[in-house]
Parts: sequence; C-alpha cells; structure tokens
Amino acid sequence: MPTAISMPKLGMTMEEGTVVQWPLSPGDPVEKGDLVLIIESEKNEVELEAQVSGVFRHVYVEEGETVSCGSLLGAITDSADEAFDAEAFHAAEDRPENKSGGTLQVKLAPAAAKPVASSARVGKAVAPAARAAAKKLGIDPQDVPGTGPNGRVTKQDVEAHAAAREALVPVAEGVSLEVLVQGEGDAVVLLPGLGTDASAFARQTPMLAERFRVHGVNPRGVGLSDAPADASYEVGQTAADAAATYRGAAHVIGASLGSAAALELALAHPERVRSLTLITPFVAATPRLHAVGEGWCRMSAEATPETLAAALLPWFFSSGFLADQGARGRTLRGLAQTLARVPASSLERMTAGMASWSGSRVADLAQIAVPTLVIVAGEDLLTPGAEALAAEIPNAKLLVVEGAGHAVALEAPDAVNEAIAAHLA
Repeated sequence: MPTAISMPKLGMTMEEGTVVQWPLSPGDPVEKGDLVLIIESEKNEVELEAQVSGVFRHVYVEEGETVSCGSLLGAITDSADEAFDAEAFHAAEDRPENKSGGTLQVKLAPAAAKPVASSARVGKAVAPAARAAAKKLGIDPQDVPGTGPNGRVTKQDVEAHAAAREALVPVAEGVSLEVLVQGEGDAVVLLPGLGTDASAFARQTPMLAERFRVHGVNPRGVGLSDAPADASYEVGQTAADAAATYRGAAHVIGASLGSAAALELALAHPERVRSLTLITPFVAATPRLHAVGEGWCRMSAEATPETLAAALLPWFFSSGFLADQGARGRTLRGLAQTLARVPASSLERMTAGMASWSGSRVADLAQIAVPTLVIVAGEDLLTPGAEALAAEIPNAKLLVVEGAGHAVALEAPDAVNEAIAAHLA
C-alpha cells in the first residue's frame, strides 16, 4: 500500500513550506528512518524521515516549489513492482488544508529560517473562485495571504482566512486578537516584540507545546488582530489584552517590547502570572532603540518587506550568525514574511506606546514577586544592560547567551529552550 509524503504543519503560523532537496530519486530503496526530504518553513530548515521501509516511488512537488501544508509531495510503495497509479494516489491523498497525518517524523536542523509568500497586499493575483468566495463572505481578497503559485489567492485561502477571523478572541469592546493555540496543559502566553508576531517564538513553540497549552498572542494591528485607529498602542493595554486571552494564571514569556508587556502584566495583574520569562528586556529604551524604531516606521511605509528585512537583519542577529550565508538567506526570507503581517500604521502606534512606557517602571521592578528568568544576548545592540534589570528583580535568574544578537530566541534556540524548560519546571 503506498505511503504519502505530505507537507507537515510544524508551527502555529505555518501555512506553507518549500521543498529544498530530495536526497533520493524515484526507484531508490528506503529504510524506516532514512532522510527522504528537506523542507524550509517556520524559520527552520527541516529534515523529514520515512516511517516506513520500501521504495521511493514518485515526486509530486519539485525542489524549489512552495506548497500549502497537507499537500502531497511524494510517495513510497512497499516494493518496486507494486501496482501504483500516481494520478489516482494524488487525487486521494493531496489535502492542502489538512495536516500531514503522521507519515513522517520531523527533525529540526540547526539553522533558523522561514520562506516568504507573496508579501504584496495590493494588486495580488486572485483566482476567480476565490474572488467569488470573498464576495460571499464579505472579505477583501487583497487582505488574504495567497498560497497559490506566485502568491495567487485561492478559494481555500479565502475560506481559511474567514475561519481564522471567526476564531479571533475578543479582548475589549470592538477589539479581537489573533491567538494561536497549540498543545495541552497549563497555559503559557507568548508576547512578541515590536513589529513581529507569534512566529518570533517558532523555535520555542514545539518544545513548549509538548507540556503546555501555548497561546501565541498577536497584539493589536498584527496579523489578523484588529487594529483600532488609536494614537498609540500602550504597553499597559497590550498587557490587559493578553490577560483577556486566557483564564487563571499563566507562565508569561515576552521578548523585547513583548517583555515590557510581560512586566506590565506581572505588575498590574500579579494574580494572572505564574512565572515570568523576559527575553532581551528593557525598562528604559536606549536612544539607539528609539532611533531604530523611528527608522523602521519610515521604511515600513515606503519599502517592501524584503527591503525592510534586509535593513533590520544586522540589528537583530550577531556577526557570527550573519557570516553564515545560508542561515542569513533563510532568516531574511522568514523575517520579510513576518514584517509583511505588520502594517506601517500598526508599527507607528506600537512605537509610540513604547516611547510613552519607557522609563515608567524603573522603580517598580522590586515589586515583582513571581519566579523570573531574564535571558540576555551578548551581542544585543538594541537592549544592552538587561543584566542590571535582572539584578533589580527579587531572586531573578539570569542567562547570558554569549555571541548571540537581539533575536536570541531564533539565533540560539537550544540555550534559550533549555533555560525556559528548567524555569517552568
């Protein structure tokens, strides 16, 4: 009986993957556990292993092609002479809207990356069936991420977008947020930094989801979350929004500006926080951070996400990481996809909120009573001095990841994951 090799869904925000390499050719024997495919998605290069032995029989998606999760990529048969109808098998097993169904095991490669779908929000190609579905559902198809060839919006894209909108979590009057949930257990809440979304924790989410119910909160104006036309998105409001997305108390993990919201949540609503993890945090933004935020806003309004990603990459990662051409290229594509989900107007409001919050909680750190882990990066250009912040929080644990930049959770995931797992235990 043929076994399908399908595009897996590896993270909460993963919608598609790119076939990087087929190490085997049709007709080659396959043993259970052999590497059969390398894909790129969710800021990772991922190796896929066969769960069955047999013969690698057919390739449906060639190297370099990007397809939706659940798409049929290849097939394995028990033997070379087994009857096999490639077209019939494709019709039966190609399920772009479904998960991979467990036909493969996943092993994360060390490099961090993510592919880019079409980032254009104006004038993108829309299939006729998609346009009709969008009209019926009251959706602007230009707001829908396209997973078809060259970013073409399909009917399935429109329907998935509508379903995602229905799953938004109300947090205030007229405001609902996109909250990506994975796993079961005690709640872990992820708060991303300035201009990013929950995919910033792509290397932590699978580990956390093994033991916890992970809530990746996209703040106001990010992804599908509502973007009210306020003058600024205040950090205190971001903390209150996050508290409205879960019940009881949670382990709260924030990165950069997300760590400011996590601090605010622990100070304003201590009963809602079981533990606190602050990744590259700050309580008073440096002149460099303010300047980078201002430049980021200007470029976001004028440049493509790809150009913006290229300009920001040196601020986020260490020199050693940037020296790796492969890792830099993959991460550049992944960062561009993330930036495409944050409009310039939302970024400006987030930056204004950061400026008004900066320095307001310097004297309050001693009030934090929950177990706290502070993770800082040795080559962080944007939030240096976080070691001093850790010293002000009673009994806080400190991890310094030498040789890593501001995006330490992506650049050095093993060290970060080990520290978080120990802290939550």
